[in-house]
Amino acid sequence: MNQNVYRRRPTDNSAIPNIIFILLVANGLVFALEQWNSDFLIVNFALWPVGTPLFQPWQLLTYGFLHSPSFLWHIFMNMYGLWMFGRDLERMMGAKRFLTYYLTCVVGAAIVQLIVAGTQGDVYPTIGASGGVFGILLAYGMAFPNRTVILLIPPIPMRAKYFVLVFGLLELYLGVSGNAPGVANFAHLGGMLFGFLLIQYWKKTVRR
Repeated sequence: MNQNVYRRRPTDNSAIPNIIFILLVANGLVFALEQWNSDFLIVNFALWPVGTPLFQPWQLLTYGFLHSPSFLWHIFMNMYGLWMFGRDLERMMGAKRFLTYYLTCVVGAAIVQLIVAGTQGDVYPTIGASGGVFGILLAYGMAFPNRTVILLIPPIPMRAKYFVLVFGLLELYLGVSGNAPGVANFAHLGGMLFGFLLIQYWKKTVRR
């Protein structure tokens, strides 16, 4: 991919670029608040299906800063993915464009999740930054397709483009089959979809 799509900025060599640092802190603070009063935060800021009394427009964004208060692995994996794949993207895009991309993926994931939840008729909240992280994963694979990345479990090295493909297909399979109950697989795919659409939009504007 032509990296001019991302409007390359001066390189920030810090271990944690500014926007990623802010997102890590924000998610960490919200997670701490969840230990104190998770019910209030889930009721008001998790993503609830449209048409239910609990749905509010701001939930399209705020759900992405909530994680399961009793499941540390949930927030750890999301924040690790944000840091691991987002560092080079933020350095390349610049802070403003990176934040725009990330939040677009979060909101896009929410939209897809609401569509899926509406067809199923189930009433349950959706939380987690996974939609944004999967969008970042897609952008990373498109920007650095031949870089080697290693899975945590199992520790298998593979090129980034194949890593993205494997995760995308896995999410599609799990979403269609229903073999991962309690996981918003289509929200993950929604984050990737909206990220891809935004990148295509940027490509068109760069050509002009």
